Amino acid sequence: MRHISTTPFGRRLLTAGHLLHQSLSEAPAPVPHVDKWAVLRDLAEARADFGLSDRDVAVLSALASFHQGKILEDGPGLIVFPSNQTLSARLHGMPESTLRRHLAALVKAGVILRHDSPNGKRYALQGGQAFGFDLRPLLIRAEQIAIAAQTHRDASRRLRELRQIVVLHLRDASKLLLWAIDNALPRVTDLGAALATLQRHLRRKLGQEQLEEMRRETRRIIDDLSTALPRETTNPSGNDSQNERHIQDSDSSKKESESAQNSERTHALPLELVLKAAPEIANYTPSPIRDWRDLRRVAGFVRPMLGIQPDVWTESHRKMGEDSAAIALACMLERASVIRNPGAYLRSLSKRAESGGFSASAMVMALLREPRAA
Repeated sequence: MRHISTTPFGRRLLTAGHLLHQSLSEAPAPVPHVDKWAVLRDLAEARADFGLSDRDVAVLSALASFHQGKILEDGPGLIVFPSNQTLSARLHGMPESTLRRHLAALVKAGVILRHDSPNGKRYALQGGQAFGFDLRPLLIRAEQIAIAAQTHRDASRRLRELRQIVVLHLRDASKLLLWAIDNALPRVTDLGAALATLQRHLRRKLGQEQLEEMRRETRRIIDDLSTALPRETTNPSGNDSQNERHIQDSDSSKKESESAQNSERTHALPLELVLKAAPEIANYTPSPIRDWRDLRRVAGFVRPMLGIQPDVWTESHRKMGEDSAAIALACMLERASVIRNPGAYLRSLSKRAESGGFSASAMVMALLREPRAA
């Protein structure tokens, strides 16, 4: 027969919570036995539902380790009685004041019960009576704890799946945006800025409501970009090996002349050297930058993130050439932390280029000379 001493020893007062939980000492067990470590794993998963911290559960695990065997079986053998010193040693020297606080939290949560002796010590008497901490609530509440743990696991799984959907949406939107920028489609500037903001937000730990909002927003961006895409293109294969896309223009000879001029300005500088000096820009594309066309495309994608307005970007193309503008932006991105106004800085570089005072090679070599680029 189990003893019924459940009132606290010493100055600790009897509380309503104590009276509520002490009924667990004599409540009928729904099951005859449970795996104590399985219950503790479930409790660790659902600890917030019971008002417990991870340290509280660690103390409970240490306490449960004084129970012989892995099975909690209904009967008199569910009371453990280690001294605070012994329990502290098993918890790698946890201070006694901290230990008492965690034990009080476990009692308050109703996952253990105190059975205090007349003098407050913990021990067992011949005949089976013991004074210490009763683990019977873990047996009584095992099913409740398991249900709470499964609820948390299901919620965590849904959160992971939702985050995965958002990541995939961001990937799809980024690729669509790069294509739209490369093909000079309208309405991509605002969408690019919104997408960059969402990508920054995803770095934080987000709850389900926040992720649901991101899922809706990324879906909206994808839909807007898809609407902007032409139903037919002059080059549906989209071969990435081509360095220049086909341009339909009434004055094609002028376009070819400008393209050749841009190539002469920058292709003497190896692309590999640019990426070695300014590697940060490669983090903004899902695929490697293999040619100048790739670099121009990614630069166009990064441009709104630096706060550079479309007219400033267009001016840089006109005055220094598309490749030089892309190189300049890649170098600016590398030093974004020290450039207070990237738009004004690029406009200044464009003016220098107009008068022949700008050199993309000089920007690249300056970065290469810095110790971090070594």
